[in-house]
Amino acid sequence: MPVSAALTLALAGCERPGTCRGEYCGTLIFVAFSQPDILLPPVTQQAVARDIHDQIFLKLADLGPAMNTLGDREFEPQLAERWEWQDSLTLVFHVSPRARWQDGPAVTARDVAFTFDAYTDSSVDAPAREALRAIRSVTPVAGDSLAAIFRFRRRYAEMFFDAVYHMRILPAHLLAGVPRDQWVRAPFGRAPVGDGPYRFVAWKPGESVELVAESTFFLGRPHIRRLIWRFTPDPQTALTQLVAGEADALEFLGPAANVERARGAPQLAVYPYRGTAYGYLGFNLTANGDPARPHPIFGDRDVRRALSLAVDRERLKESVFHDLALVPPGPVPQAWPLWQGKGDTALRALPYDTAQAAALLARRGWRDSDGDGIRDRGGVKLAFHILVPTTSAVRRQYARLLQEQFRTIGAQVELDEVENAVMQQRATAGKFDAVLATWATDPTPTSNLADTWTRTGFGKANYGRYSNPAFERALARATAATGGPAATLAAWRDALRLLDDDAPGVWLFAPMSVAAVHRRVADVRIRPDSWWALVRTWRIPPNQQIARDRITTNSVEERR
Repeated sequence: MPVSAALTLALAGCERPGTCRGEYCGTLIFVAFSQPDILLPPVTQQAVARDIHDQIFLKLADLGPAMNTLGDREFEPQLAERWEWQDSLTLVFHVSPRARWQDGPAVTARDVAFTFDAYTDSSVDAPAREALRAIRSVTPVAGDSLAAIFRFRRRYAEMFFDAVYHMRILPAHLLAGVPRDQWVRAPFGRAPVGDGPYRFVAWKPGESVELVAESTFFLGRPHIRRLIWRFTPDPQTALTQLVAGEADALEFLGPAANVERARGAPQLAVYPYRGTAYGYLGFNLTANGDPARPHPIFGDRDVRRALSLAVDRERLKESVFHDLALVPPGPVPQAWPLWQGKGDTALRALPYDTAQAAALLARRGWRDSDGDGIRDRGGVKLAFHILVPTTSAVRRQYARLLQEQFRTIGAQVELDEVENAVMQQRATAGKFDAVLATWATDPTPTSNLADTWTRTGFGKANYGRYSNPAFERALARATAATGGPAATLAAWRDALRLLDDDAPGVWLFAPMSVAAVHRRVADVRIRPDSWWALVRTWRIPPNQQIARDRITTNSVEERR
């Protein structure tokens, strides 16, 4: 075999059929709807990039099975083998002396301090930067290269969560010399070196990313030797590949018809899990993204409320999801604990009431003056466009159903169906009337509500430029709550009631997510906030490895 061919096989981490057997072997192929922009954690917002780089980089500690973000008792160690509170505002982490970067050096407190400095640097502009604002500083402890001390500005319920969840620790020895305003283009992000259970092998643009297990990983060698992400923009094609046996795992099947199709494939097992996403129709409160000019329709709170009242959200949910989603009481995914209130403590979104919707519109001067079935006011039709991504079958279906329901109260709706990248550009720039959006959230409301429904998110996740000082004050009170979990949950609900009353959007669905994984894979556990976070504990039993190893080895041979 030529030297170049031998090197290709070695780098791919893929032995010839018959040579890779035992408890630490096998190949797992994920199918994803998009490819990552970069694999440098602070400078990406993409879910697929997170899925991949979370196999390469570790946090200091991570959420436990209950996904409790309040306090620190239920968190599990990763890079930090232990931690202690010196006082109510000072937290010390002790990095495991066994942790190593994949190029050899030990992980140290210097790396932890460097990471915090990078994530909070405006030139990097990390999505998590705002979530770290309550941490005053992170510094190594003098005389102890493995101890990092976090000093907080104030005391609140999610201090520990903020300290560990948002940052994947980065190698200072490899990134300190790279100007931070160039990180979005850094070669490191195309071939990262981490400290996690898998190491980077190859990235074939538009096609795949490959990782191989780190056999000396200090928390335990991963059972599956090789991970491959294949990129397929069309969700139906992705599902077809899964059903045909060309891939092993898909984290979100989508509509009920897709779930039934996966259930009908004998080699697939489906795994329902609490969703961390919600879908909504977001109204643009500004004219063409300019906060100084209100939208001619949606700048009026009563009109927004009327449109929300006109939507039979339960019927829409049944049409699209059947029993695989809930109608949310706000911008709230199923994974958040905010659904648990009862009686006066429960959240309640606006009901379905077309009579009240019509009365509100008439009161604001919107009437059908010319008998064409569309309301108008001052010669302007009650007409608007909804921005929809072509890549989402769920949102396209919802858009058509909304179009029909709005027509019944005299509103004319046109659909702008565009590629996802175009939708993101237009939504971020505020160049739309209304947008059918979904938001994948963190396990906590704190940062997500700020990012999507306060001025913090202007030009980013707050597509509609929604601004309500009363809501922002209530959210700040919830974030600062220190009276225990019950008090924190109550404060979050109080803030959300203000948001619901203002109707910046129509809360449509909170899906129960369903993943599909090949039955040959054992010990599958899926975490709602990060689907593949526990992949290093999955196994492919030896008698199930032969077929997939032959396929992936052949694919390597074909690329030679």
